[in-house]
Amino acid sequence: MRKILLAKPKIGMRDQVAVVKVLRSGKIAQGPKVLEFEEKFSKLVGGRFCIAVNSGTSASLLSLIALGIGPGDEVIVPSFTFAATANSVALTGATPVFVDIDLDTFNINVESIRRAITPATKAIHVVHLYGLPANMVEIKHLAKAHNLLIVEDAAQAHLASIEAKPVGTFGDAAAFSFYPTKNMTTGEGGMIVVSDPSIAREIRMLRNQGMEQRYQNEIVGYNMRMTDISAAIGICQLAKLQSWTEKRIRNAEYLSRNIVGCKVPSVPDGYVHAFHQYTVRISSNRDQVVESLRKVEIESGVYYPTPVHQLKSFAKLIDLPNTEKSCHEVLSLPVHPGLSKKDLNRVVTEINQAIEKL
Repeated sequence: MRKILLAKPKIGMRDQVAVVKVLRSGKIAQGPKVLEFEEKFSKLVGGRFCIAVNSGTSASLLSLIALGIGPGDEVIVPSFTFAATANSVALTGATPVFVDIDLDTFNINVESIRRAITPATKAIHVVHLYGLPANMVEIKHLAKAHNLLIVEDAAQAHLASIEAKPVGTFGDAAAFSFYPTKNMTTGEGGMIVVSDPSIAREIRMLRNQGMEQRYQNEIVGYNMRMTDISAAIGICQLAKLQSWTEKRIRNAEYLSRNIVGCKVPSVPDGYVHAFHQYTVRISSNRDQVVESLRKVEIESGVYYPTPVHQLKSFAKLIDLPNTEKSCHEVLSLPVHPGLSKKDLNRVVTEINQAIEKL
């Protein structure tokens, strides 16, 4: 029986040929391919400035630093996410303030944001979890009323949108990830999206030891550049991203029509869910379902088993009931574009049987 993988990076022959060309050129660090990748990615985010870096975490960190976030500031973040969202805040010296989510969408709850705002609050770090945009219309109204910055964590949300407006264009900055399991990959890598040219310039310097021109360092910076090797892969992946996303959506629709006995993902009207993950809620004995699927060679994943605020690295004693409930109930199933109709049928059959046995 063939194993059905939860994630499967698609690296084709064109990607491989593009990498070989870069290797043969002898110019493998940040160079013309990175610039080309940035320009092509900009077309996905309304022509905003794009700055390629070495990871999605670096993208979040440099976005926050360039926006002036630092010691003494508070940044509101959801606790139901990967730790990198909060890590990037903490690494600036600012304090992450954890808030709850909506159970239907798994995204940050607007009322929880409102209650968490203090005089020290400087920004909201919004996550478009699993590929579903957060409620950016209400979040933007709230941010404007309190003069707060918005940084979008769009690591899982390539091509997601609200009323045809793409994620990455709602906030003051946005961070995308190209980790191998994401909807497109560069091996490792990230992209920062901003609308302010002065912020874009600062980020370019921050990623490159504080300089735009070689040996003309203007600020203290980092080494967070993307290589031309990674960018060459990214350019090829971009050409296929739309068709891959459409396949993810079709796969998700099939799963939602046929899975029974648990809560399937909900997508608000006017929203495009990119389905980085297809995540259901199983009200009891979730781990028993995980084991049942494992026995029939179907991978699944729990994203995330522990709220960030309960991790040893943060250890905050706060009550976030929807977050804690979700950690015990969520289960992500294969939805990637490499799945065949036979694969999808197997996933549906096996999870329905596993849930029926609970």
